[in-house]
Amino acid sequence: MTNQIALIIIDVQKTFQLQDWGERNNIFAEENMRILLAEWRKRKRPVFHIQHVNKEDARSMFYERGKTVNFKEEVQPLPGEVVIQKFVNSAFIGTNLEEQLREDKCNAVVVVGLTTNHCVETTTRMAGNLGFTTYLVSDATATFNRKGLDGKEYSAEDIHNMTLVNLHEEFATIVTTKEALKLF
Repeated sequence: MTNQIALIIIDVQKTFQLQDWGERNNIFAEENMRILLAEWRKRKRPVFHIQHVNKEDARSMFYERGKTVNFKEEVQPLPGEVVIQKFVNSAFIGTNLEEQLREDKCNAVVVVGLTTNHCVETTTRMAGNLGFTTYLVSDATATFNRKGLDGKEYSAEDIHNMTLVNLHEEFATIVTTKEALKLF
C-alpha cells in the first residue's frame, strides 16, 4: 500500500502520572489516544510507539530500568508494533523512525503524546521539515504548568495553545481526534 498515514505516539509513559509535574491540561488526552490507536489497529495502519529513555542516570524519571519508563495502559504496544527508544526530544534524532516511515511508504503522520511543548513539538517540527504531511491532534496531547524565567506561572492550557499556534500551518495541521479519524 502506498501513501499510508502513520500514527506516532510520543512518550505516553507512567512517569507522567507518577511524578509531580504540576497542573495538566487535556485530562482526556490518553482516552483520545486510545481511540485513535484502536482505529489505526483496526485499519492495520502503521503505529510507532516512541519511548523516551535514559540509559545512564538511574535517578532519571526515564531511566530504562525504572518503573516509570513503561508505557501507560491506554497505549500499551501490542506484539509486532514498532517501539522506538529515543534519548533526546526528537523521535527522529538518533533513531530509525524516518527510515521506517519511508520503508512503510508513509507520506503522512498523525502525532499524539506527551508533552505538547517538548517532545511532541520537536518531533512534529522535524516531521514537517522532513517532508511528511503532518497532523498534530490537539486533544490527544497535553502538557503541564511551567514557571517562566520571570518567575511568572504559565498555565498548561496557555502553553499548549501557544505551541499549537506556533506549529499550525507551518509545520503541521492541527486537528482534533474526531478530525483525525476522518483522515483515512
